[in-house]
Amino acid sequence: MAALLPPGIIGIIGGGQLGRMMIYRAKKLGYRFSVLDEKGAPAENLADFSVHGSLKDPAALKNLANVSDLLTYEIEHINTDALDELVSNGVKIFPSPSMLRIIQDKLLQKELFIKKGIPTADYFSADDPENFDFSQKKFSLVQKLRKGGYDGRGVKVLNATNDKPMNAPSIFEDMIDIEKELAVMVARSTDGSIAVFPVTEMAFNPDHNICDTVIAPARIDEKTAEAAKEISVNVVKALDGVGIFGVELFLDKKGNVLINEVAPRPHNSGHYTMEACVTCQFEQHIRAITGLPLGDTTLIRPAVMLNLLGEDGSYGEVELQGYEEALKVPGMSLHLYGKTESRPVRKMGHFTVTADTLEEAIKKSEYVRSILKIHGKEKLNDK
Repeated sequence: MAALLPPGIIGIIGGGQLGRMMIYRAKKLGYRFSVLDEKGAPAENLADFSVHGSLKDPAALKNLANVSDLLTYEIEHINTDALDELVSNGVKIFPSPSMLRIIQDKLLQKELFIKKGIPTADYFSADDPENFDFSQKKFSLVQKLRKGGYDGRGVKVLNATNDKPMNAPSIFEDMIDIEKELAVMVARSTDGSIAVFPVTEMAFNPDHNICDTVIAPARIDEKTAEAAKEISVNVVKALDGVGIFGVELFLDKKGNVLINEVAPRPHNSGHYTMEACVTCQFEQHIRAITGLPLGDTTLIRPAVMLNLLGEDGSYGEVELQGYEEALKVPGMSLHLYGKTESRPVRKMGHFTVTADTLEEAIKKSEYVRSILKIHGKEKLNDK
């Protein structure tokens, strides 16, 4: 297709922090943006046009399409039937609704990986887990809801037959003996061109199963890095994807790299690119979906990204702790998402620290973590 050039209007389905950062970093290219979400969403005050409504409402999606030259999205939980209808009427949507339908269902993802020969954990599926006979299954297992899981929700570890599963259609994976969790951002353009970012290392908050820290580059050998990149590119090709994709991977203790799952949008593991790479993931996504040449993915400096979550024990109007002291740290870049209400574990922002060495970046990031906190003004009752 012919490239969409500025001042074209890109419609974003979803107005959260990913949409906000997409607009923030891609405005410099000259595009205008429209956003669909509830009133007051983080991306709204940066958008040129806003449509208020549900991401599942066909009428709201149509209204967004009417004020946009093409559509994309920053979250997977969208009405794909409504998107199909828009495509049938000539609306350009990237990544495609047919691909999104696969992403929305973890069983369909798994089946695609197996069909394409992409290494992944062994699994089985169950539509009615509460009445499923687990007696012949080997534990431990990781249960993942087929649909609706997000940011650690919809995942449960089962260590024995008497552990109660979530009772919704699910897949159950064999527990991997994990050495590291890795991620690769892969961009694929409308003409099939591909650009790959460095392999990153992810650490997860053990209490909430949410990504806590991203280290770039990952502390792995070159052979492992190349395997991770090859698998990630194969995943995006298998999906026939257009846009930016966050590919999550496992490195097991035997040195094998396995696909975990994939997000068809900018991803938490790619936030570091805003400060550490020549082209960031958000600009790259816009380049890919509009048909522009993909940008340089070179890592300029080692980087560590940490999520800023709402602190436990409070909620409500935001109170910042350690804000000014954190801004004094050389190489630290702060991103607050414009959310006016804090609650425990809510993603309120992130910061990235770059340095000449990865060790220095890690040390500085741990210092910032220790002083920079986001609380709500109201205290939760003790339980």
